[in-house]
Amino acid sequence: MCQATVYLGDQEIAREVIWLEPTAEGVSFAAFFEDPKVVRGRIQRIDFLKHRVMLEPLEEDHGAD
Repeated sequence: MCQATVYLGDQEIAREVIWLEPTAEGVSFAAFFEDPKVVRGRIQRIDFLKHRVMLEPLEEDHGAD
């Protein structure tokens, strides 16, 4: 099977992910039998051999005064 495990930084956040899409808000993905989720992150790398997607957290924009 071709599902992936998704990590945000060093933390595993989802298993058996069947689709993943970059969005304006971050990354949207869904796993079997679960509702889609959106996390504030960007794709750092994808390891197809190990079925891993590594995301890095998006830094919060605090604005300049």
